[in-house]
Amino acid sequence: MGGAKNFQLFLGLMCTVKICMAACDSGKEMNLTEGICTDVNECGENPGPCGNHTECFNTNGSYYCRCEHGFINIYGKDNFTGVDGQCKDKNECGIDKDICGDRAVCINMQGSYRCDCKSGYTKTSTNGGCSDINECDEAKIRKEDICGPKGSCKNTNGSYSCICEKGYTNYGNEKTLCSELNCETFDARSGNSEYNSGLADLLSIMRNSCMALANPDHGNESKADGDALLERFLTASEPVLSWADKDIREDVYELLSTMENSIKLIGPQLRGNNTIMGSNQTTVKIAVRRQRSPPTGPLHLGTENSTLDTDWSTAAGTAGAYPGFAMAALLNYHNLERSVNRSFEELQGFEKDGAEPAFKIFSRVVSVVVSNPSTQNLSHQVILTLRHLEDKSEARFICAYWNERGAWATDGCHQQKSNATHTVCRCEHLSSFAVLMAHYAVDQSFAIQLITKIGLILSLLCLSVCILTFKFCRSIQGTRTTIHLHLCICLFIADLIFLAGISQTKPEGGCRFIAAMLHLFFMGVFAWMLLEGVQLYRMVVLVFNATIRPLYLFLFGYGTPLVVVILTAIIRPKGYGTKEHCWLSLKDGLIWSFYGPVCVIIFLNVFFFIVTVWKLAQKFSSLNPDLSKLNKLKAFTVTAIAQMCILGLMWVFGAFLFREGNIVVEYIFTILNSLQGALVFIMHCLLSKQVRDEYHNFFSCICAPKKRYSDFSSTNPSNSHSHGSRSGQNTGESNI
Repeated sequence: MGGAKNFQLFLGLMCTVKICMAACDSGKEMNLTEGICTDVNECGENPGPCGNHTECFNTNGSYYCRCEHGFINIYGKDNFTGVDGQCKDKNECGIDKDICGDRAVCINMQGSYRCDCKSGYTKTSTNGGCSDINECDEAKIRKEDICGPKGSCKNTNGSYSCICEKGYTNYGNEKTLCSELNCETFDARSGNSEYNSGLADLLSIMRNSCMALANPDHGNESKADGDALLERFLTASEPVLSWADKDIREDVYELLSTMENSIKLIGPQLRGNNTIMGSNQTTVKIAVRRQRSPPTGPLHLGTENSTLDTDWSTAAGTAGAYPGFAMAALLNYHNLERSVNRSFEELQGFEKDGAEPAFKIFSRVVSVVVSNPSTQNLSHQVILTLRHLEDKSEARFICAYWNERGAWATDGCHQQKSNATHTVCRCEHLSSFAVLMAHYAVDQSFAIQLITKIGLILSLLCLSVCILTFKFCRSIQGTRTTIHLHLCICLFIADLIFLAGISQTKPEGGCRFIAAMLHLFFMGVFAWMLLEGVQLYRMVVLVFNATIRPLYLFLFGYGTPLVVVILTAIIRPKGYGTKEHCWLSLKDGLIWSFYGPVCVIIFLNVFFFIVTVWKLAQKFSSLNPDLSKLNKLKAFTVTAIAQMCILGLMWVFGAFLFREGNIVVEYIFTILNSLQGALVFIMHCLLSKQVRDEYHNFFSCICAPKKRYSDFSSTNPSNSHSHGSRSGQNTGESNI
């Protein structure tokens, strides 16, 4: 009984406690000792219910949270519990943009911010604000000339400016030292040509800009818009550079100097640090750095056709001469290589197996321009990568620059490496650069030389026989024979001089004389060839009255070549004779004083040839019907071949020799022209029945000495009359 009673008392006690515990509100707990509900301190729990960057406040039966100073609740509440969100950083700089004033910059920090004074201001010790720095006074204390010897410093709120004396400028940048401007560099040149006029306009634009910068009356407010000036300059340079493919080689150095000096003047006026601009004739990329101390570090400029790699110390120069800015530019010319592709007189030391090479521009011409005034002996070499005009792997590439003497030179500039598309140059100075490709003259093969010598010797022998035949064979005398005779005389002298003196380059005066004589007599050959064409035309078309007075023949056949040679010698006296051969120089287009008239004569003779063949075809079609078609074809073919050889159409093959690799054409041209005398002998002597009859009579007289020469010359008056009649016929139509 006692145990059961105690158990009932225990259950009753547990029930009482449970009821009491269940009676305490949220945020409180039962004090078993006192039997009452007491407050729970949630802020004392670890971790607390509010999270990071918060403060926890306990209340009777609850709590609330607040963000620490510098933080805000993500829902914008001042008091919140843990379930309402957390605190994030408060961006004081964004909320109050004027929190630091106009002399400082607000820097937001985690839970706070700070104010940093702008350039030209410093922290004050009294209120922590920013006050203006007097750079002019501080420069005097440091004994630093921040404006240069020709500039005066003026302090401004948060900065300073340099006022330059007349003739000096800071290019509109108030913190740049005053540098001397030499506007005489842009003095306009005189001249009436379109090129001189265009260059004068370009120089005038740059001189006006230079004078505006150097005029202190305008002050810094007159700063020109560098970008607009650059665009205007490139536009004005287009008509000048468009003349680059003309013969202005002597003016190229002045043109390049004008372009480079203009970029030096424009670069410091540009607004941006990196500018690229182009036109139809040029592309320029300019980098500028403006700071009190000289810039350092790598410098890279690149365009489509070239890249420049160096360092900023090369562009800025020495610290003592640093003007407060550094500028570097890479200027590409799109067509200038046409004008400077023949100026290689000063290139030496590139011989190969005793042969001197011929050179060719194989990249765009580029100019490297920097603000450093001393670029002749750089402390660090510059790397210039130039793209080839065409892909070519098996060639020797040379890095060269355009010197003040108007020619390409290589001293101080070396090729580092090359491939089929690019050449890398390492140079110790700056100028205008290009890649040259060396063409080594390939000696003619033994077969070509042998063909030339044998053919010329055979031609000389045949021409000798032709000259004697045309001079003394009475039965063929007439206008055509006179033309044949003097054509053979000119060709004989030309071939003889060519065989004996074409390679005699020493002495120089003798070589020039040989070249002039070759020019004269080869031109004479073509002049008489033209007369041959005219005479054939008159014989076939006019039929009657086809005779031309000998005086007119001599005036044209010898006078015209003489006039051409005299004019050539007056215009280009040094154009006769080269280092390899005693012939016309290929420079400056002088070869066209020969090839130009030759092309005209060939063109005219083609016309005469077509008309003659057409007329002859009509005549052959009306021949005796008993004559077989085979004989008609044979006669037509022989006539056509004769016309082709005599009119010199074989020289058309010579036009293709201006290109390399035409071995077949070279052989054809060599064979036909070296044997031209032999072909003349065949066509006009061996294929002429009258000449063959004369040869037969002559050799019969030699073989039969008993027959008197008087019998050979005039045994039958009727025969003599017959010969005379045939001679008259020869002047009117072809005997072939």
